[in-house]
Amino acid sequence: MSTNRLELPEPGQLVAGTWSVPTGALDLKLEDSFTGTTVGVAAESDADSVERAAAAAWAAYENGSWLELGPEGRATILEAVADALEPELERLCALESFATGVPVRQTSIVGIIVPGAFRLAAGMLRAGVLSDQLTSDAGYTVEVHRLPLGPALCLVPWNAPAPMAAHKVASALAAGAPVILKPSEYAPYGTSELARVIGRVLAEHDVDPGVFQLVQGGSSVGGRLVRDARIRAVSFTGGAMGGKAVAAACAEDFTALQLELGGNNPLVIMPDADPAAAARAAADLLTTLNGQWCRALGRLVLPAAIADEVVELTLERLAALNVGDPLDPETDLGPIVHSGHLARLREEIGTREGAGGVAHSSTVLPDGPGAFLAPTLLTGVPSDAATEEMFGPVATVHTYETEDEALALANGTPFGLEGYVVGADTDRALALARKVRAGEVKVNGSTIMSLHLMSPRPAWGFSGLGEEGTVETIRIFTGARVVGVEGMTALHGR
Repeated sequence: MSTNRLELPEPGQLVAGTWSVPTGALDLKLEDSFTGTTVGVAAESDADSVERAAAAAWAAYENGSWLELGPEGRATILEAVADALEPELERLCALESFATGVPVRQTSIVGIIVPGAFRLAAGMLRAGVLSDQLTSDAGYTVEVHRLPLGPALCLVPWNAPAPMAAHKVASALAAGAPVILKPSEYAPYGTSELARVIGRVLAEHDVDPGVFQLVQGGSSVGGRLVRDARIRAVSFTGGAMGGKAVAAACAEDFTALQLELGGNNPLVIMPDADPAAAARAAADLLTTLNGQWCRALGRLVLPAAIADEVVELTLERLAALNVGDPLDPETDLGPIVHSGHLARLREEIGTREGAGGVAHSSTVLPDGPGAFLAPTLLTGVPSDAATEEMFGPVATVHTYETEDEALALANGTPFGLEGYVVGADTDRALALARKVRAGEVKVNGSTIMSLHLMSPRPAWGFSGLGEEGTVETIRIFTGARVVGVEGMTALHGR
């Protein structure tokens, strides 16, 4: 499949070691969001393919050949996957930009995660993340082994599909679990190419073909696999509605589950903050991944005394953005992923305007049919009308007089994924940050890499369930087996 700007791969499926083109199709037109043209129809794996994938994953788990390679053997193969991915990165990042609208300058940075996830997982295996040894005061020795619960299902969203797929798949494979990967139907290209590389490397090492598989489709395919009793662990990143459905299905069979469902993240500007620094953080958080990012800015919480200045400076920064083709390295802001999502964002802005909000934007958009939206700040929206995530370059603005009011605004949402605090007095900013109800809170930092590489990434409230991170995600797919020696009782997990 080709466009005028990029050769697109055919979204395929890898089932039981065989690549093929899915025979089904969804009622969803895939778009070039920059030109506004249709490039195809979203593919869907049929019921027989999904069943064969589940059966192959279960057979691979039952025969245990992947697990029997041991941490060192799996680490060696994961590093071979990373090596094979390195020369593919430029193309993968271009495919990600085409599918999501995110500028290639950003996807090239986030794309480092793709081979990096496999190297990190291999390193954790060699560091002994799956085993431990304890000694009691009486001198008894206890071995703790973390073993795969069974086949794992990795469900990946559309905003950064290949990096998230790499993180989840590398972690599951490191854990010793056979994996079925399903990308978002909106952005299948980069993940399909990632899967081709993984499948090729595993085949070159004579790995059972049921150890890694790829299927395509929407919620019906994902739901069928989540409800399959042979799937014993699920990692899902996506929207809250989808996450609730996945959680309900997993509860039926006590399937292990990790969810990351987004956030409506506050950026609290302290009264002593430099207004220019505050505006820089606000603009960056509003436009990273075109604002289509679970950790993007949702609510800008400003001291009343400097609120107008910060909003004005933020709009000045937004006015300077170069908006255009996401495949152009000079582009700062690209189009929204799909015309359907653009329509939803415009509706969300309208809803908040109906609640009393005033929309402010300054970014000059290109002429033409592309799915562009100027980054927007909404002032005057009551806090109780701004509790839900919009998932785009749109944020509400709220003002405060006291730090207690600022904290109440920051915590005035059922979501709890990310928080940000900017202030000149770091100790004072930290004191407030420690009270923000979110899994991560960054003080005077706003980038993806602001925290330590090995930090866990928890989700609170409606933002999800469990923790991500290199160690935490590996352990999602495992259960503990504790073996005691010298009279200690052996307790066996699944």
